[in-house]
Amino acid sequence: MEAPSELRYDRAGKILHVRFPDGQSFALPAELLRVESPSAEVQGHGPGQKTLVTGRRHVGIIGIEPVGHYAVKLIFDDLHDSGLYTWDTLYALGQNRDALWQDYLNALAERGLRRDP
Repeated sequence: MEAPSELRYDRAGKILHVRFPDGQSFALPAELLRVESPSAEVQGHGPGQKTLVTGRRHVGIIGIEPVGHYAVKLIFDDLHDSGLYTWDTLYALGQNRDALWQDYLNALAERGLRRDP
């Protein structure tokens, strides 16, 4: 996957805008990026180990650090900063945004949990 041709964070809207050379562009909410973090803390170390992250409705991104030519490290204002968002990961999050979001909302509802802190 080629590097994005644009990577821009809208602080007011808490949206990461990503455009790829193939013309695909995505608007990824910080909350989605946080709850779907590729870190082991969120995803676990194997299948079925994913942690449901709650209370992140208002989370924002306070830093974006490049990692080589293949990823960025996002630093969230809840101080979560582990996990590398590769170009493939960002592309997949963009393509599957609606389904991932609905799955997240369903998981919260099933457990009686909330997006609010």
